[in-house]
Amino acid sequence: MNASDAFLNAFFALPSGTFTGQAGARRYVVTRQAMAGGKSHKLVAHELGGTDYISLNLYLTQNSGALLRPCEMSAEKVSSFVLMLVPDQP
Repeated sequence: MNASDAFLNAFFALPSGTFTGQAGARRYVVTRQAMAGGKSHKLVAHELGGTDYISLNLYLTQNSGALLRPCEMSAEKVSSFVLMLVPDQP
């Protein structure tokens, strides 16, 4: 699935590294990291005090654009999560 502009804007506005934040009524610890010289990105989130888990890879390709690859969950779930996620202020 190609990533939307809204998703990409929200994804790249998130801090790199590990941080905490809120999506909806749930709090998460999130890790976002760039790999392969910035051509590949990974995001993993664990709900604090709960069981929710989010995992995705994002590949930036020259021919196909930005490809969103959720890990064993729907693209809608990961896209909604990234769009709702508000990082805590330092």
